[in-house]
Amino acid sequence: PCRTEGWAQDAVPPGAAFVAAASYRGPGNNDTRSNKALPILLWWSGSLFPHFPGDTERIDCPRGSCLVTRSRRVAQHRRTKALIFYGTDFRAYEAPLPRLPHQTWALFHEESPMNNYVLSHSPGIRLFNYTATFRRESDYPLTLQWLPGTAYLRAPAVPLAEKDAWRRKGYGPVLYMQSHCDVPSDRDRYVRELMKYIQVDSYGKCLHNRELPSERLRDTSTATTEDSEFMTFIARYKFHLALENAICDDYMTEKLWRPMHLGAVPVYRGSPAVRDWMPNNLSIILIDDFASPQELAKYLDFLDKNGEEYLKYLEYKNVGGIKNQFLLESLEKREWGVNDMTLPNYLNGFECFICDKENTRVKEEQEHKKSRGKIPAPRPHIAQFKHMGCPMPTPGFGSVGDLSDGDSWKEMWLQDYWQSLDQGEALTAMIHHNESHQGRFWDYMHEIFLKRTGQH
Repeated sequence: PCRTEGWAQDAVPPGAAFVAAASYRGPGNNDTRSNKALPILLWWSGSLFPHFPGDTERIDCPRGSCLVTRSRRVAQHRRTKALIFYGTDFRAYEAPLPRLPHQTWALFHEESPMNNYVLSHSPGIRLFNYTATFRRESDYPLTLQWLPGTAYLRAPAVPLAEKDAWRRKGYGPVLYMQSHCDVPSDRDRYVRELMKYIQVDSYGKCLHNRELPSERLRDTSTATTEDSEFMTFIARYKFHLALENAICDDYMTEKLWRPMHLGAVPVYRGSPAVRDWMPNNLSIILIDDFASPQELAKYLDFLDKNGEEYLKYLEYKNVGGIKNQFLLESLEKREWGVNDMTLPNYLNGFECFICDKENTRVKEEQEHKKSRGKIPAPRPHIAQFKHMGCPMPTPGFGSVGDLSDGDSWKEMWLQDYWQSLDQGEALTAMIHHNESHQGRFWDYMHEIFLKRTGQH
């Protein structure tokens, strides 16, 4: 992808890596309209505007052209047909009101569900007409955004003899490297328990128990840029604990794909549907397949001592080892590239997707008008729950009932998840009432709170 989520950190400022990329105009078409006649798409989240250095650009997409801009001056313009929001920046209490009937809202959200739980509830996601999210069900799926291609998976692994020599120097079989500690998946609670039964070398800020050998490796930017010395160091481990910061179908990051690239077996917890995307039937170890951390530790210990069994998890690296047709077809079919200058990035791709939808809509509306109602007006397309729909966070180990009342994870993430539902409902109600004053948001929130607690 164009931005890199850190190996040890979980975020980089939005748009950080788009600056140097040449502006992508689209594949071209035979649209002869002047710029003054084109539909306008407004990037409401201006930091993601994928054209440099200007504020406005003409794009020529397969079905027609559009003007794209990050200038909010055109927000009320009758030609402004779509507003594009970045999920991480979208705040219900800051949404542009009143919502204009001639405009669609488009959502781009490739990042963690933890960045905005409003989008995991029906009232939140249904505010949008079109979506580009990590889920395969979204209108413009970004599921394999961290996987450049099959060659990335086929990169050779460190020979087993070298990994065993590394073990004899006192290094553990399992690596954990995480510096973003308080997250909805509550991964540290699980890893802390696992550490009781097997040696886990933890180099990040979370559960830190070992130092990286040099200052250079300790620099977080070294990890983020896939520095070769850093990669060589972590590739010697047999297993990498790969726990996403939040759980949701199809949310899979470099935490999963990078160990596979390096030939370290991911011990994974994240997307419940992860198996659908794996190169073959034996390439990762799923934490949730084991009744307890103790059972998992026993299995990892068995593989650590039985090289032949361990190597079965790396057979996908052999010629013809990638057996999963769904994975191969999905990589083949996607129109955007990852770190590939010959293809558009997914921001430009989504922009053209919206442009084509809006040009079709404009045409259908004109036909409806011309026919004096004989041809029906186009029906609005509305995003579905499954375009995001991430589940309520659960403890990394044990159940909510086991947690003490003052537990910080419980206080932070469960509250955030349910409060997000109220926020989605409040904004929906405001739109239905044609509210134009954002400041009334908290009145609506209060109203919902009273209803929910039966004080109404």
